[in-house]
Amino acid sequence: MTKGIPSIADIANGPSREISIGLIAKLGQSTDHAEKPPGQTAGAMFESACLAFLQDCLAQLAHIRPGTFRVAKGRTISQFEQYAHLDELRILADASRELKTLLGTDYLIKPDVVVIKDALDDSEINRNSILVDKSVARKTALRAVNGAKASLHASVSCKLTIRSDRVQNTRSEALNLLRNRKGRAPHIVAVTAEPTPSRIAAIALGTGDIDCVYHFALTELVEVLKEQGRESLELVETMIDGKRLRDIADLPLDLAL
Repeated sequence: MTKGIPSIADIANGPSREISIGLIAKLGQSTDHAEKPPGQTAGAMFESACLAFLQDCLAQLAHIRPGTFRVAKGRTISQFEQYAHLDELRILADASRELKTLLGTDYLIKPDVVVIKDALDDSEINRNSILVDKSVARKTALRAVNGAKASLHASVSCKLTIRSDRVQNTRSEALNLLRNRKGRAPHIVAVTAEPTPSRIAAIALGTGDIDCVYHFALTELVEVLKEQGRESLELVETMIDGKRLRDIADLPLDLAL
């Protein structure tokens, strides 16, 4: 918080300030005494909050989406089954300056938060009846006996606020996840607390890279825009109706699909 202005606001942007103040008030928070975290701390705190939220929710959805799921930060995608070949590519590139210059390192993505699905022991797969043995299904990544690594179930880009540089970074990561995979694509989503509809639209509008954008307080944002008579309400409604923007409460259920 800076002089009563929430940290999610762009201080130089009037609508951003006004929407942010209204949004925080809707959430029952005071803007009088809290201080804005220094440097990159706020962003890291937002990532941790998203991680904790997903951990708690996914643990309660095991009856909907069976399997062993974990949520983590700071994992390079080459650790996962769909992207394990990128580690081999990195080793080759490290041994050749020309190849390293040609390939770069943009493919070695480290998403803000990941949802991981572990490979299963045959005893778990065969719990109700014998479905697999040593003679069948020897390539599937679901079986731990096949030597498969854990799969990347979801990549979650956590952006406390949205600026032009962060938009490009998020889209670039999403496209790399799609282009460089071997196997099924993970869920690719973004979570934000950005108050300004036009900036949310910079990520949410369009298709082909990010599955959907989730706002940490979408219901409250819509209420504030209505109360303040903002023309940008129409843009938010367009994104919602177009299935490009949802509330954070939708995310765990969408990841159960």
